Amino acid sequence: MKSRFLTVDSEMAKEIERKFLVTDDSWRDQATSATVMRQAYLSVNHDRSIRVRTSNETSAKLTIKFGKTALVRDEFEYDIPFEEAQEMITFAVGSVIEKVRYTVDVAGFTWEIDVFEGAFRGLVIAEVEMKSETDKPELPDWLGREVTGDRRYSNQVLATERLKPEVVHAVSH
Repeated sequence: MKSRFLTVDSEMAKEIERKFLVTDDSWRDQATSATVMRQAYLSVNHDRSIRVRTSNETSAKLTIKFGKTALVRDEFEYDIPFEEAQEMITFAVGSVIEKVRYTVDVAGFTWEIDVFEGAFRGLVIAEVEMKSETDKPELPDWLGREVTGDRRYSNQVLATERLKPEVVHAVSH
């Protein structure tokens, strides 16, 4: 295989987010976008991960995350060719996550609602990214229990570890 050097612009940012289970579909009327995603983890460790994600079968990103806390992590993200992402997905550690990500704007914050498919069909998780740890986003009525810091609900754990009974319970109730 021929190797090549690719120059890309990177975006380095702190990822500051809170995560919640979603209790009903009342958010759907407010959705401003829907993106079909496939994502795979290429390397995982307790404090870092490398992930590839495709969006709407047209674009792709490679993401590298560092950090041990669930609330704040360093994140580097790069656009990559879609065809290369498809090839990288074949090297997934564990399962490939399939989901549709919807966005909903609430009081100045954009919520991302992930509706999972495949083995996690029925699991719906909402995340809100914040600029600061002290931000206080309004919590919509359709949110359930907060799962920030509950590693069972991280995409990395869902993809790389066996399906846990308590996650299945959360999906079906």
